[in-house]
Amino acid sequence: MMKDRGVKSLVVEKRHSGDAYGLIAYRDVARAVIAEDGDIDLLNVYDIAQKPVLQVSQRLKARYLARLMIQYSVKSVLVIDNNELQGFVSDTDVVSSLIHRAADER
Repeated sequence: MMKDRGVKSLVVEKRHSGDAYGLIAYRDVARAVIAEDGDIDLLNVYDIAQKPVLQVSQRLKARYLARLMIQYSVKSVLVIDNNELQGFVSDTDVVSSLIHRAADER
């Protein structure tokens, strides 16, 4: 599914109300496939997803988000507002936003 859609990360839904959202990236799948000696049929997305993951508000400014991502060494964070998933942001998204804003200020 990830390859077909050209994405490198996906949000993993909660299993129940007390659960947390997760993220799964290509590298997570690769590690799990190697651990299972290449048998992809044995993989369960809930078992290999990163969980819990860093969550931020959509109101957080890009420069602060960049600092958080660097501080915690993460490539993606979930965007949550009012306990509802809004989406996720990658390090590429943040850098692109910062570059565009710097160019606009010139």
